[in-house]
Amino acid sequence: MIDIRNVTTADIPKLVEIYGHYVLQTATTFEYEVPTLDEFTTRVTQIQHTYPYLVAVKEDIVVGYAYASAYKARKAYDWSVEVSVYLAPDAQKNGIGRMLYEQLEQRLRMQNIHQTLACITSSNTSSIRFHERLGYQIVGEFRQVGYKFDTWWDITWMQKTLLTSKKPDNFIPANAKGERV
Repeated sequence: MIDIRNVTTADIPKLVEIYGHYVLQTATTFEYEVPTLDEFTTRVTQIQHTYPYLVAVKEDIVVGYAYASAYKARKAYDWSVEVSVYLAPDAQKNGIGRMLYEQLEQRLRMQNIHQTLACITSSNTSSIRFHERLGYQIVGEFRQVGYKFDTWWDITWMQKTLLTSKKPDNFIPANAKGERV
């Protein structure tokens, strides 16, 4: 059984371990070095002031996480977020990513988020297919914008509409709803 819940500070070392795999072994992220525990804690804390940051737990072990972050800093972008999901390598292809995103999107709707955007390394076809199955559509590709492992990488932007309206309701930061995500 998988439990999806808000991240806690006790979870962060496992998140760093999961993320570290992607930093060191893949071009999924364009970071070159694994963030320190303090750096990662700061990132989580800053994000959770405004957006959901969720973990998937199986048998008391964190096996993945997902979060939303600001797409852009300007006020007009308040209703759009970038979403990310990372799973432990042995937790992939078990529906955990879907569970994380479904819960994340549910919470984002409660915050009146209109659009979710995902930035994916174009060669990561399994992530592109995953997002397509969840209703995301490819909206753009940028050529050779990341350089890692002696290779230029393209990125694909995907987008999903969560809420439709002519005029949005006010954006509600996660902490304003009484959630310390």
